[in-house]
Amino acid sequence: QVQLVESGGGDVQPGGSLRLSCAASGRIVAIYNMGWYRQAPGKQRELVADITSGGTTNYTDSVKGRFSISRDNAKNTVHLQMNSLKSEDTAVYYCNADVTGVITYHSGNSIQRSIYWGQGTEVTVSS
Repeated sequence: QVQLVESGGGDVQPGGSLRLSCAASGRIVAIYNMGWYRQAPGKQRELVADITSGGTTNYTDSVKGRFSISRDNAKNTVHLQMNSLKSEDTAVYYCNADVTGVITYHSGNSIQRSIYWGQGTEVTVSS
């Protein structure tokens, strides 16, 4: 019912740029923290960046100065601008959001807060 849909992944050369987008849909009441995670082949999924509803950002050290996270609360979207990409950035990137929404059951509706994940979008950096 509440879903996160990602877009913007692709193949780029080292030094190139990509902009990832994630849009939350459904009967949304509020979205708190939103973030981007990534998982490279053979590695643990890690937090790349996150942003609070008020716009406070946080980045993992390896992307500081290169990536920028932003959000548009009116559109329930979050973006990740990735510049100066390196081969080490190759991974599947996942959108994550802390969302309060209206969940429909057979007996009626319920307002619930939960963590949601996007389906993932692949980023490949190679020459």
